[in-house]
Amino acid sequence: MIRELMHDPLFLAKPSEAAAVDDLQIAKDLEDTLTAHSEECVGMAANMIGESKRIICFLDGLGYTTMLNPKIIKKEGIFETEEGCLSLLGGPRKTKRYKKIKVQYQTKEFKTKIQTFSGWTAQIIQHEIDHINGILI
Repeated sequence: MIRELMHDPLFLAKPSEAAAVDDLQIAKDLEDTLTAHSEECVGMAANMIGESKRIICFLDGLGYTTMLNPKIIKKEGIFETEEGCLSLLGGPRKTKRYKKIKVQYQTKEFKTKIQTFSGWTAQIIQHEIDHINGILI
């Protein structure tokens, strides 16, 4: 189900709670909402649809990847960039990101994975993990 976007900075600034099996519908709604906004957005976090859960979804190649309870366990090559966000009003904001990251997360089947990402995909993941950690750019 496509959900309304959350714009309340106080809600978005709160760190999210761990995702559990009962939260799989939130993951589905997140992907549906991201798909509906695909022309202006490449990633979303659950708090962007009003759910304070550690779930992110992002465009990865030809499809969407959903991560439950992701955390960055290694990062390399810091750089400065500008990013926009559907949840935040105003234009792009300056931020620092890493060129390469290693992420530990759970799949929708709750299998733990560790995967390395680089470039644009790594930047998207960092932005969405910031969201679930309550960090606004």
